[in-house]
Amino acid sequence: MSNPIFALLASQILNGENFVKWKSNMNILLICENYHFVLKEDCPPVPPTNAARDLTERYDRWINANNKARCYMLAAMNEVLRTQHKGLVTAREIMDTLQRMFGCPSDSARHAAVKAIMNGRMKNGSFVREHVLKMINHLNEAEINGSQIDEKTQVGIILETLSPDFLPFRTSYLMNQKNDNLTELLNELQQFESLIGDKGGKANVAEANAAKGRPSSSKNKKKTN
Repeated sequence: MSNPIFALLASQILNGENFVKWKSNMNILLICENYHFVLKEDCPPVPPTNAARDLTERYDRWINANNKARCYMLAAMNEVLRTQHKGLVTAREIMDTLQRMFGCPSDSARHAAVKAIMNGRMKNGSFVREHVLKMINHLNEAEINGSQIDEKTQVGIILETLSPDFLPFRTSYLMNQKNDNLTELLNELQQFESLIGDKGGKANVAEANAAKGRPSSSKNKKKTN
């Protein structure tokens, strides 16, 4: 059975000229695999022998994610670029080096990406995963071409582009002042989508709200004479 992750890797082998598309694909892949945080977070300090379990697990998680991300990136390069970058220890070093080599900003490409973000509304009946990945692609292209959009702002933009079916999710997210990264947001949105089932169903929306810790609407209360 074919693996869509490897299909995405094979679809764009980096040769330098296709860096923008390659980076966009790589970011999507790392977000789906929950490894993208290593491009933004520094490696935690090496825990001492008697360190608390959570510190050890945090360090091990970063090391494992970095190794996987680094392998994905090297595997998706041509032989010349792979040889140039295989000595770099972290995925962030590889991405930063490639950005300096090939990431020359383009005003027209940035404008097109920003326009796509502004017009990126989720269509009724579409799957939230497809929409979020499409928005991440536009955000990546804007960033590659010179826009500075921090991850918290990217999450806020995606929340605003969701269909009305996800209004309860967005309201709960904002009320609880959550601070998800893109991977966490995608996972939670897919869980919410599975809960509401037939999109817009009142019973399923109430169930989803309850799962998120949000009280159901007071409209369901019986009136007393």
